[in-house]
Amino acid sequence: MTSDLEKSKEFYTALFGWTYLVGDEKKYAGYTTAFKDGLLVAGFMQCREYSNGHPDLWTTYLRVDNIFESLEAAKNAGAIVYLEPREIPQQGKRAILADPGGAPTGLWELGGHTGFQAHEETGASAWHELHSKDYDATVQFYAEVFGLKTTVMSDTAEFRYTNLVDGERELAGIMDAAAYLPHEAPSSWHVYFQTDDVDAAIAKALTLGATVVNAAEDSPYGRVAGLTDCTGALFKLVQPFA
Repeated sequence: MTSDLEKSKEFYTALFGWTYLVGDEKKYAGYTTAFKDGLLVAGFMQCREYSNGHPDLWTTYLRVDNIFESLEAAKNAGAIVYLEPREIPQQGKRAILADPGGAPTGLWELGGHTGFQAHEETGASAWHELHSKDYDATVQFYAEVFGLKTTVMSDTAEFRYTNLVDGERELAGIMDAAAYLPHEAPSSWHVYFQTDDVDAAIAKALTLGATVVNAAEDSPYGRVAGLTDCTGALFKLVQPFA
C-alpha cells in the first residue's frame, strides 16, 4: 500500500530490478504486479479509503480455501474487517482485516492469481514476520483461525517469538513487540527481501531515499537489516549465509 505508486515502483526497480504489469484502472483499480526475472514476486496498490490511517506498508496475504468462512471465523476470534471480500475478476477474492493485535492482514482465495512464483530467491521475499503488541492473543488467533501449528523459538522476558508452521515448513514468525513499539505505532507484518549483499543493498537504497531503521547485523539466519523505503514503508533485507 503506497501513497506514491510511481515513486515506489522506481525505488524497487532500482533496488531489486523489478518490472511491472499495471492492471486496468476500471477493472483492477490500477493494481500493479511486480516481477523479478519474469516471475511474480509482489504487488502494489495506491492507498485507498480502507487504509484506515495506516502508513504506507507491505501487507502479507494468507491463502484461504473459502474467504467468507475464514473471514467469519476471524471476526469471531476478535478480528476487525477493513475490507469485506471482493471478487477480483479472473484473479480471485481478497479481504483485509486487522488481527487482535491490530496488524493489517490480507486474505486471498485463489483464482487465476496463485501467489508467489519466486520466493526465498534474490530480489524476492524470503520471510514474513509479524510484530505484535498483543502477542499471546495473536499467536492463538493465527493458529485457531487458519489451522496452523506453532513452534516456540524463544520464550524469555527479552525475546518471545513463535513460528507458524504448516507440516514441516515454517511459514512465518510472530514476535512480541509490546516492549519496544511506540504507542502510536501499530502492529504490522514485516517482509524480508532476499539479497546477495545486504550492505551493498543498503548503500544503494540510501541513494534512492530510504532510511535505515535497523543497521545491518548478523543473525542465526543470515545478515539482516531494516529500512523504510522512499515513501516510508518498512521492509527488511536478508542475506542468507552461504
